[in-house]
Amino acid sequence: NFFSIFGRRYFMNIGQLSKESGVSSKLIRHYEEIGLIKEAGRSENGYRFYLEDDIHYLRFIKRSRELGFSLETIKDLLGLWKNKSRSSKQVKALATKHLSELELKLKQIQDMTNTLKLLIHNCHGDHRPDCPILKKLEN
Repeated sequence: NFFSIFGRRYFMNIGQLSKESGVSSKLIRHYEEIGLIKEAGRSENGYRFYLEDDIHYLRFIKRSRELGFSLETIKDLLGLWKNKSRSSKQVKALATKHLSELELKLKQIQDMTNTLKLLIHNCHGDHRPDCPILKKLEN
């Protein structure tokens, strides 16, 4: 699978990186294009090759996406992760802001759910044309 070169570092192709990181090849290329990860090196024959560190970066990005962080925030988090002299205060501030945004979205979804439940409850669902669901959408 991997080639042992320069000590602990390994060269791999995009398919191997995808398998090891759990991130699709298409997303890997996209992350390269937007500068979230550095562009792959190229072999003499033009094939992309990646290093062992790329697995860790992609797993970090994947876990961050699973928590709903935006790509912009993930870029900031990656910078903080790589910066060993950073304070945890910066990381906590980003996470706290994201949590507030998630809680707001959750409240909005709960409000929509409650409204729909009420409208569905008040709709007779029979042969009559009168429908509170459509009236609400009309207003």
